[in-house]
Amino acid sequence: VQLQASGGGLVQAGGSLRLSCAASGSGFRINDMNWHRQAPGKQRELVAGISSSGSTKYAVSVKGRFTISRDNAKNTVYLQMNSLKPEDTAVYYCEADYIDPAPVVGRVWGQGTLVTVSS
Repeated sequence: VQLQASGGGLVQAGGSLRLSCAASGSGFRINDMNWHRQAPGKQRELVAGISSSGSTKYAVSVKGRFTISRDNAKNTVYLQMNSLKPEDTAVYYCEADYIDPAPVVGRVWGQGTLVTVSS
């Protein structure tokens, strides 16, 4: 299983961005999908998560501004980010928990996409 993230970029404070992350491979089933971020000099933190049934969770710092969603048919997770703040600047990583045909439970990370919010 591999994850490919896209959608990062430079945006002014108050603007919006939409991140996407698609899983590829064969014979697997994706369970939880999450977005994490890591700002310069800080630890990686969980931003938002969504289960296979659609239950969501958010970090307090982004609740009400970010929305996580997924398309199970496409094995893709999205992160809609609105009202962006300079403190949202970070590399954003998608992560997915999966079960492969073995069956083996695993976790995979995407390559990261940079979001820069200018003041």
